[in-house]
Amino acid sequence: MSTTQEIPTAALSPLHPPKRYLFGPGPSMVHPRVYEAMGKPIVGHLDPYFFQIMGEIEQLLKMAYGTTDGVTMVISGTGSAGMEASVANFVESGKKFAVFANGYFCDRISEMGKRQGANLVRFEKPWGETFSDQEARDFIRREKPDVVAFVNAETSTGALQPGDAICAAAHEVGALVIADCVTSLGSMPIHADKTGIDVAYSCTQKGLSCPPGLSPMFLSQRAMDWLSKRTTTPRTWYLDLKLIRDYTTVSRRYHHTAPISMFYALREALAVIAEEGIENRWERHLRCHKMFVKGIESMGLRMHVPEGHRIWTLNTVCVPQGIDDANVRTRLLDAQGIEIPGGFGPLAGKVFRVGIMGPLATEDNVNFLLREFKKALQAEGYRSSGAVS
Repeated sequence: MSTTQEIPTAALSPLHPPKRYLFGPGPSMVHPRVYEAMGKPIVGHLDPYFFQIMGEIEQLLKMAYGTTDGVTMVISGTGSAGMEASVANFVESGKKFAVFANGYFCDRISEMGKRQGANLVRFEKPWGETFSDQEARDFIRREKPDVVAFVNAETSTGALQPGDAICAAAHEVGALVIADCVTSLGSMPIHADKTGIDVAYSCTQKGLSCPPGLSPMFLSQRAMDWLSKRTTTPRTWYLDLKLIRDYTTVSRRYHHTAPISMFYALREALAVIAEEGIENRWERHLRCHKMFVKGIESMGLRMHVPEGHRIWTLNTVCVPQGIDDANVRTRLLDAQGIEIPGGFGPLAGKVFRVGIMGPLATEDNVNFLLREFKKALQAEGYRSSGAVS
């Protein structure tokens, strides 16, 4: 009697992924040149060519993060790895860690801080609201934390939180600032130097139009100085930034086996952005965001986040009363392969989370999405006098 498990025939057949339009918060559509780059022959993770690619990535990331003085680096891991690296390296046990909490990823940062043994303090607001400059200053001056964290572009809500006042107040009390730029890098201005951010992390699968798998980071000179003087050993080995920096830049001794093809992909994605021009890319995403909002409002729908506080690349549209958002999203997927997630947490069933990023951020694609979105809503019983061309 054979003990070998029979392998299903489907598991041996060629891959045929369905065609999808990724109009969600990520992953976003991948640029064709990025796919092409991923098919290039790999080299070893200690090969001079690989270190050359890493160096080119670091220079291109400075353009995306808006820095001339800071250090850029890449973590082999998704955006959550960048988040954990930021917290694990800069939040020490017993130190006060202040978090501006108004969405899911603020809660994740908070949980990571607790696991590091930090004295966690939170300034909480409902999901989708933002913090005024004066509120930020008052909170930080009152708490006098060692480290402050905020989410620049909150994926769960579509809310954009400026960092200028947060960073200025934090530096007044001697604190470092960690910024979550997962949904803003590559498609919205960050201006890390001008804003005063000390540590920032992001991912590859949103505004950079790349597959998931890497976390690009930024560290100010102030953060680098703090890190070099840290006397305690971080509780993480894999995400120890001193060890990673030594591997990528200083000794180039083995630390881990980096995913070579993903580094090729990120390098090509950043080259595409540089060729377009970062300011032109920002303007394209802003233009498509405004066009989408205008189309949504013409249908009688409304946005969850007030004007002036919205992420350009991630739009949260309120689900009309009496409409089941899951049915609408299923219709879009079945009819045209359009993928749009719904809300979760307090926003479950209340919003659609519509991402318009990278290759999909064009007028033709926005018009296509609006037409299909209206059809799906109407099929579920929604009635609007608005017309979408």
